[in-house]
Amino acid sequence: MIIYFVRHGKDDDAYRGGWSNLQITEEGKKQVKKLADYLEKNKDKFIIRKIISSDLERARQTTEIINKKLNVPVEYTCRLREMNNGDIAGMLNTEVEKRYPGLYYNTLDIDEKYPGGESPIEFYNRIVNDFEDIVKENKNTGNFMVITHSGVINIIYRYINKMEWSNKIKSIKIANASIYSLRIEKNKREFELENFKRYLESE
Repeated sequence: MIIYFVRHGKDDDAYRGGWSNLQITEEGKKQVKKLADYLEKNKDKFIIRKIISSDLERARQTTEIINKKLNVPVEYTCRLREMNNGDIAGMLNTEVEKRYPGLYYNTLDIDEKYPGGESPIEFYNRIVNDFEDIVKENKNTGNFMVITHSGVINIIYRYINKMEWSNKIKSIKIANASIYSLRIEKNKREFELENFKRYLESE
């Protein structure tokens, strides 16, 4: 089984993401369209039976664009959401600075919650547990695609590779509309594609 992890298309970085329902930008739509076209042209290499997507709007939009080409069953779930940043979700960065000066993901203590949200360690544990549940639930699905967020992919990558994780450690590179592929065979789990985005670099 191969799981293809895809980060949603570009959103507006003038706002705080997290659990916001901001849409992807026009640039983001173009990125995802290139990915969808690439998957269609290479469908013999990317045999995808299902898409499981975060239910946040930027992931939903990404899923809808891709599935116009793939035409496979889709499952939307809150389990693949980005970190719950509570009261600041979707808030302009300038407004956050006024209300919560210096509040960023990497300034939180590991067990410190966002106002109205979750802490980094709660986020990590939620994603690891939900990832394992999703793998079990789809053991007979075949290859499937997970459309989600950079924080989620970063946690799963470090978890699989037994790497240290904290909100103070710089994330691995995860471009918008890029692919990470995880092959799972019996007791072996190994990432093959990492931050794959050749289709975005072509004219």
